[in-house]
Amino acid sequence: MIRKIIQIDEERCNGCGLCASACHEGAIGMVNGKARLLRDDYCDGLGDCLPACPVNAISFVEREAAAYNAEEVEKNKKEKLQSNKTPVHACPGSMFRTLEHPETPEQPEAADKPYLSQAPASPRSMLGQWPAQIQLIPVKAPCFENASLLIAADCTAYAYARFHEDFMRGKVTLIGCPKLDNTDYSEKLTAIIKENSIQNVTIVRMEVPCCGGLENAAKKALQNSGKFIPWQVVTISIDGKIL
Repeated sequence: MIRKIIQIDEERCNGCGLCASACHEGAIGMVNGKARLLRDDYCDGLGDCLPACPVNAISFVEREAAAYNAEEVEKNKKEKLQSNKTPVHACPGSMFRTLEHPETPEQPEAADKPYLSQAPASPRSMLGQWPAQIQLIPVKAPCFENASLLIAADCTAYAYARFHEDFMRGKVTLIGCPKLDNTDYSEKLTAIIKENSIQNVTIVRMEVPCCGGLENAAKKALQNSGKFIPWQVVTISIDGKIL
């Protein structure tokens, strides 16, 4: 039958997965890092997924498609529930956004906040985009255009006091911990470097052995990207010094 159904532009899709989470019928799934309409008969044509997409990659079209099958949708939901194979859910807080910070930040009232510094001025955040986690940021994002890339281990910002000023200023910051995430970041980092105009890469890691996984993933990504990009590795000691 000819009916209204969604269409996903894979070129625009940034792989955030928010549409898959918004689709209660399970019609949308993530395939090779991109959202895809898996079955026409699972799409009810109501478009709950449209406002969830941050890059407007989803639209309505009228075309020949199988009729919406409510009975099959409910059957699929029950099977997933029984097998504990739940649909992909993306945190709404992972939606990509660019951050801007005023040159002179407002000083918060510290009277009822003893954890705040009593210094006359507060330091300014240098984080220029959200999210910062390697696993959450989309491969294609405006912040990567002609960017200096900082790939940092989670703990470095806690160990080194001037991390924002000395490392994050003017860079796109990506953070991760291969030991906690138990994943190989090299594939994602390769795609980011290969598909964007990255100008240089700085890798900041802790002196502990497990941080070698992050350094190796970044080096592998640089090699696999096929690009010749200046890069450097900075190692921080556990007492906060640059080694």
